[in-house]
Amino acid sequence: MLSKSPAFNLKAVLLETGLAADTLRAWERRYGLPVPQRTAGGHRLYSQYDIETIKWLIARQAEGLSISRAVDLWNEQTASGSDPLAALAPTSMILTQSGSATSTPDTTLDAIRAEWVNACVNFSEVQAEQALNKAFSIFPVESVCVEVLQKGMSEIGTLWYENRASVQQEHFASGLAMRRLDALLSASPAPTRPQTVVVGCPPTEWHTFTPLLLALLLRRRGLNVIYLGANVPADRFVETTQKIKANLVVLVAQTLNSAAHLQHAALALHAGNVAVGFGGRIFNLRPGIVDFVPGQYLGGSLDQAVQSIETVLKTKPGISTPKSASREHLAALQGFIAKRAHIESDFKLSLPPLSISPDDIHSSIQHLGDNITASLQFGDMDHLAAEMEWLKTLLHTHNRPRQDLIDFMEAYSRAVDNHINGQGEPIKKWLRDKIASLA
Repeated sequence: MLSKSPAFNLKAVLLETGLAADTLRAWERRYGLPVPQRTAGGHRLYSQYDIETIKWLIARQAEGLSISRAVDLWNEQTASGSDPLAALAPTSMILTQSGSATSTPDTTLDAIRAEWVNACVNFSEVQAEQALNKAFSIFPVESVCVEVLQKGMSEIGTLWYENRASVQQEHFASGLAMRRLDALLSASPAPTRPQTVVVGCPPTEWHTFTPLLLALLLRRRGLNVIYLGANVPADRFVETTQKIKANLVVLVAQTLNSAAHLQHAALALHAGNVAVGFGGRIFNLRPGIVDFVPGQYLGGSLDQAVQSIETVLKTKPGISTPKSASREHLAALQGFIAKRAHIESDFKLSLPPLSISPDDIHSSIQHLGDNITASLQFGDMDHLAAEMEWLKTLLHTHNRPRQDLIDFMEAYSRAVDNHINGQGEPIKKWLRDKIASLA
């Protein structure tokens, strides 16, 4: 920790920092940084922390920021509960002891992201926080949140998918990232614009990093943002928007199943003449489902989403009538929902023995059923293809052969045929094609 005890007079500080006395006094008077103490005779006394604060401000100016913007960055960091100098403290101590620096840290966003990811997979909260503190001390909040936190979380998710990181490591990183976003959102200035935007996730959607980050970006643009979080029932969205007279509701879904619930929520809001914007991972993977949702698709990135939201608030575009699934798919959907419990019960009884835990088998059956329902709702069983990677990964993790997946699919097809033979053709055809591709 840098010492905050007053020990240096003005002359020593000017010599150490190279700053002019008039400039330093102007900073203290106009911006409140640094905050020296006074001797009994009224002379300024500065701590080591004060000196490093001055150096930090000078460094930001050298990078092209105005002094007022540099002070804003400092205040944003401290408001979020972080010390802008935390990442510099170890270096400062080494310099004090040795008298010279032995290395210069790489302070690009890519390098800081790599540092943060490495700290997270090693469960080092201190190093992870130091990396973020360093990033926020140099770059705008928006850049750090997207380039370090969002992309860092994506990298850790890829490591988990490739079985190179554990679910515990992913949860640890997610916890740190969400905590920082919560702090930044809480510390954001009060709204300066009249529009109100509601942001949240539909039922079954528990991934809240993206909507929370979007809420932060919108709040920092002066909008009044009401963030509702994960797994929000459709009627709660309707109730909230009616109560606060929201200008726009933003719905975010990452999976096919949650996208189907998003569609229901959007239809309910549309019926109440409420403007809807939507987006998320699944709409990038399966762009065909966009046309089934009444509302404004916000694009494939956060930057596009923010710009689309601004456009919607400004122009208030009309919403075209969404597509609907074919009669064949709707009939299959109705039959599947009515008989799903029987199908899954028969399937469990006929499933060949697998060296997978009962909980994992239950999750696989639930996952498959949910996504069959969603695919039928969106009128195309091929939407299920990307979601089936989850089941393949599960079997691969347990070192199970491809034949196990074929047996799994054949048993499910027989159960469907037994209970909705007349209505289940879209499901059976997709299962037949999938089995043929695996054989």
